Amino acid sequence: MYVDLRIDQIMPNPDQPRKFFDEDAHRELTQSIQENGLLQPVVVRAVEDEEAPHMIVAGERRWRACKAAGLTVVPARILEGIDEEKAFVLSISENVNRADMTIMEEAGAYADLVALGWKAEAIAKTFGKTRTHIDWRLGLLTLRPEVAKWVNEGKIKPNLSWHIAQLSPAHQMVAANRYLKGDFDSEADAANFAQGLRMAEQQTSLVSEKEPNVEEKEKRQKAKAKTTDKLGRVEEVVMPLLEELTKSKPDELADILGTELGRYVRQIDRLASQVTLARRILRQANGIAEARKVAWDTAVAEVQKEKAQAEPTEAEAEKAEQVKPEGGKAPEVKPAEEAKPPTKKAAAKPRPTGTRARVAAKGSGKVPAQKKAEPAAQTVKKAEATAAN
Repeated sequence: MYVDLRIDQIMPNPDQPRKFFDEDAHRELTQSIQENGLLQPVVVRAVEDEEAPHMIVAGERRWRACKAAGLTVVPARILEGIDEEKAFVLSISENVNRADMTIMEEAGAYADLVALGWKAEAIAKTFGKTRTHIDWRLGLLTLRPEVAKWVNEGKIKPNLSWHIAQLSPAHQMVAANRYLKGDFDSEADAANFAQGLRMAEQQTSLVSEKEPNVEEKEKRQKAKAKTTDKLGRVEEVVMPLLEELTKSKPDELADILGTELGRYVRQIDRLASQVTLARRILRQANGIAEARKVAWDTAVAEVQKEKAQAEPTEAEAEKAEQVKPEGGKAPEVKPAEEAKPPTKKAAAKPRPTGTRARVAAKGSGKVPAQKKAEPAAQTVKKAEATAAN
């Protein structure tokens, strides 16, 4: 059902999944509506007990632009017989594939559906996404607000943001800040670093690991020497050969090798495949090594902080040394009978009221609690007088 509605008869949806509206795009749409009018109607539904009789289901951006353009009436399609959940699903459907909907807004919309009882498979099917896509978006909801803001602004890409979201809040800031500072050659290197931090977090304790014995140390040294030698030979032998080959002209190689070139092309292709694999593995290993270093430094700093807090400061130690008696002996303690600690007043107990008061008033042959006890000094004087007689 299409009708013309006054713009003040329409209100935005407070649960709209989109929260961010680009100002430049808003100005462009406003100008277009001023020149050509609204070409696509807004979609609304009837509501009761609200500021306006109709609430937007889809088209809030267009409605905002119409208001900015000075329109008083807008074309609208009124949906009938839909509840809030159905309206929310339609709103997500309109926005989820738009380029200007941020991934954090998308993640929040999916989370709202999960809260309503939706399963990830149903969400994926409804919006034409894969189950992995839904899971990755939902995984972003563990991001710190600062990092989520950078993701929303497009400073951190979706793939890397998911890897960062798997980390503790402190390590999220470490990985995000290093990436934004340009410490990595690529997004993949930043993701490798984040994965390395995750691996370090999963270890029970970095600083309490056992020191390797002599045999293990020798084994590690041999493995290191062997690997270093292999990588060194790649640079010393393979690189010069490839550099020399690239200096050759194709027509000259065709004259020299002729039909045998096909065999060498296949060899180079296999070599290129292995180089790509080795490059990826080395980059992953480098990310893990850097992350371990960061995690280790953090763990050591925490241990040192705890140790410093447990040990007395130099001022405290100097003060303790000043009050220490000569000869290092402990100060004499006077016998208990000589000590006369000040008499403390017993705290007054609140008098019972209500049922408890009535039960106490009946008594059981005992002295009422309200009766004051004889002062201790009076009792001592009576005892002394009896002994004198």
